[in-house]
Amino acid sequence: MASTTSRSTASNMAIASLVVGIISLFVFSIVLGPIAIVLGVLAHQRVASGMAKAGIILGAIATILAIIFLASGGFNWYIGG
Repeated sequence: MASTTSRSTASNMAIASLVVGIISLFVFSIVLGPIAIVLGVLAHQRVASGMAKAGIILGAIATILAIIFLASGGFNWYIGG
């Protein structure tokens, strides 16, 4: 019974990692990206899952893009001459 609960929890974490990873590509990348990575790693340690791997990859991409965006100065609202 405990292994079923553990698998269910890991599956839920894998799904959460995937969802947070997708959302992090669009909003709050610098915060949600690392959360997706952590959830994906925890889920992958319990049960190897494609959703966990996808969450890790999406979280890493979002985090890297956010760092590049912040390093380049972010938005530049200069308008006009």
